[in-house]
Order: sequence, then structure tokens, then C-alpha cells
Amino acid sequence: MAKMRHSILTCALLAGAAVLATPAGAKKPVAAGPVIEMSDSFRAATQAADSAIKAGDVSGAQAKISGLMPVSDFEAYVAAGLRFELAVLKVDRQAQRVALNDMFKTSSVPKTDMPRLRYIAGYLSFIVGNYDDATAQLDYAKTLGYDPIDATMLRGDIALRRNKAKDARAFVQEALARQRTAGQPIPAAWYDRAISMAYQAGDWSDVGALYRERLSHYDSAGEWRSALANYLSAPGMDPQVQLDLYRLQAANGAMASERDYQAYAQLADKTGYSAETKAIIEAGRSAGKLTLTQAATAQLLKSATPKAAKEIAALPAAAKKAAAAKDGSAAMTVGDTYFSLSQFPQAVEQYRLALSKGGVDTGKANARLGVALARSGDLAGAKAALAQVTTGNWVNDAGFWSVWVDQQSRKTALKPVVVPPAS
Repeated sequence: MAKMRHSILTCALLAGAAVLATPAGAKKPVAAGPVIEMSDSFRAATQAADSAIKAGDVSGAQAKISGLMPVSDFEAYVAAGLRFELAVLKVDRQAQRVALNDMFKTSSVPKTDMPRLRYIAGYLSFIVGNYDDATAQLDYAKTLGYDPIDATMLRGDIALRRNKAKDARAFVQEALARQRTAGQPIPAAWYDRAISMAYQAGDWSDVGALYRERLSHYDSAGEWRSALANYLSAPGMDPQVQLDLYRLQAANGAMASERDYQAYAQLADKTGYSAETKAIIEAGRSAGKLTLTQAATAQLLKSATPKAAKEIAALPAAAKKAAAAKDGSAAMTVGDTYFSLSQFPQAVEQYRLALSKGGVDTGKANARLGVALARSGDLAGAKAALAQVTTGNWVNDAGFWSVWVDQQSRKTALKPVVVPPAS
């Protein structure tokens, strides 16, 4: 009888299993066990089968594995392991699951391998549509001490397949919380799943929070456009909040279509900012997203142009009245107008005046003050002002802008210091 160690026999099996379920970068377990005896003929046959599998020779491996005649518990275990490897090569999930079940019928599976193999069995049962067994295998693995975060996400997938949306969402939320606690990055696909579930549940607060967290890690212009376009579909949103989110989209260079520019311009017009309406239409034309012949925007521009001139001309007198007013409502209005003109330092002055006089929506005032400070270059002041918005309609607006401020702060911190040449 020739002797072979458990570690040699099981490493190939576990490597095959890892194709299915090992997270990127994770270390594969190495089995350890006692010396195992196999007959010389069986050992030679398994080596030939293993070589065929490694060479990608499916038909050759199939013939050699079919010819195996195990006579001991351990040999049955090895034969099942080779059938599993062949099934991995053939990408046959059902055959993989059957091979694992054959392994479990033996008493030779190393105790150190069993927890992970039960998890893999749960994954395969999920893939082939046996959700009861998938849950049972995941539960078994958990009792053996194997409960990775991937298993929690898998439970969420099982719940979804069973049309249990509430349970599925709870599992996904748990998985994200565990990933945060572990200090590990959350894959974009996990955020997308959680956002989709929150959207379906009508939980717009969670939709906003998840998008903001996602944007703090994935912050391209395309990501910003997708997040804001989806969040802007929330029912009952204050038009002024919507306007600020379009402004944020523009600040990120995420105005990507005719629809983006038209919606922004129409909302600016609806909320009374003619100069901003004119500016966004002209920007859309300059970017090639709007054309001179488009009736809707052409009419809007024609209407907004004279109004914009009056709006700008009236500002000095309006600012003087705001300074003498008993409360801050007039200063707030003047600040909003300066903001719409991208005259952010002047807007900052008016928002601070409005807050000092009182009688205004402090959430809106602090949100707009924070944005105006950020656009003026005072990122620290912006962050402090936005942090004051803790309740009401403006919380999510301030939250999205806070993410943008953080990103600008990181970009500023990364800018190299330019040392002037010696004179």
C-alpha cells in the first residue's frame, strides 16, 4: 500500500471549490490530517485522472474517473473529490453539488475542511434552485463556525428568490454592516443591491444615505449622474432641494444629456431664477447637448433673457432692503439670487445675515450657506455649515453636498506643493 497525505489529496479539491466561492485576495485553506493509505493501483488511477483534469482533457478525465473502483471510505472520498474537480472543469454546478454530497457520505472529509465545504454546498444548492437545502447547508456551516459575510449576502439572495423582500433586505443590510465593522470596502454591486431594495421599499432616506456612502468610494461623473438622477425621482421632493441637486450634478461635470440640461433649466425657471435658466441653456448648447432649434429650450431662453437682466439689476436695492429688514427672509431671497448667479461670496454674506436675523428655514439657510462656502473655496467652513442641517427636507441635500466637499478636500490635499525657483 502506498501512502499519501490528506493535504495533497484535498488541496486540489479546495482549489477547485475556490473558483466558486473564494473572495478575491482570500487565502485558500490548506488541509492537514493523518497519513492515509490507498492501494497502488487506485493511487495510480487517481493520479492519471488528476493529470487529465489539469490538462483540461474532459473526456480523458471522465473515462479515468469512471473507471475508479474505490474499496475504502477514503478512496470513496478521493473519487468524489475528483468528480467534483471534473464538474468544476465542465462548469456543471449540479454535478459539483452531487459530488460534494458523495464526499459528505464518507467519514474522510477533514474536520478543518467541512465548514467551508458545507458553505460551498449551500452556494451550489442555491445555484441549482434548491433553496431549502441551500439554507440548511449554510446553517450547518454556521454551526461549524463558518459564517462569512458572503454567506449573509447569499441568504439575502435566497430570500429574494423566495419573494421575501423584507427578509432579503435585512440580510443585505446585515452584510453591509458586517463589512463596515470589518473595515473592508463594500463592493459597488452590494450597494446597488441595497439601494434597489430600499427603492422598492420606498425608503428614500436610506436610498439617499446608501448613495452618499457609495459616492464616497465610487465618485466618477457617471456615478454622480446615476445617483442623483435616481434620487431625484423621489416623490414629493421640495423643488428647491431638487434644484440644488441639479446644481451638484453640474458641479461634478455630470450633465450628460439633453434631458439633464432641459430638466435643470425648466426647474430653475419654475423656481424663479431666470439668469440661471439662461446660463444653463447656454451651457447645454456649448456642450452640444442642446441645439438652437429645440423649441422648448429656445422659448425658455427667449422668456428668461429679459427677466434675467431685471433680476440682476434689482439686486443692489434688494440687498439694501434686506440689511434693514426685521428678519432674515429678505436676505435669504437675496442670497438665493446671488447663489443662482454663481456669485458665491455675496451669497455667503446674505445667508449669514439671514441666519443672524432669524425667521428663516435654518436647514435651507445652512445648506445653501455650506454650498456657497464650498464654491467659494472655504471647504472647512462649508463642512461645518452643512453639518448643522440635521432635520427636515434639506438633510439629504446637505448630505450629498458634504460628500462633494469631502472629495474636493481630498483633491486639494493631494495637490503637489509647487516650490518657486530660486531667484
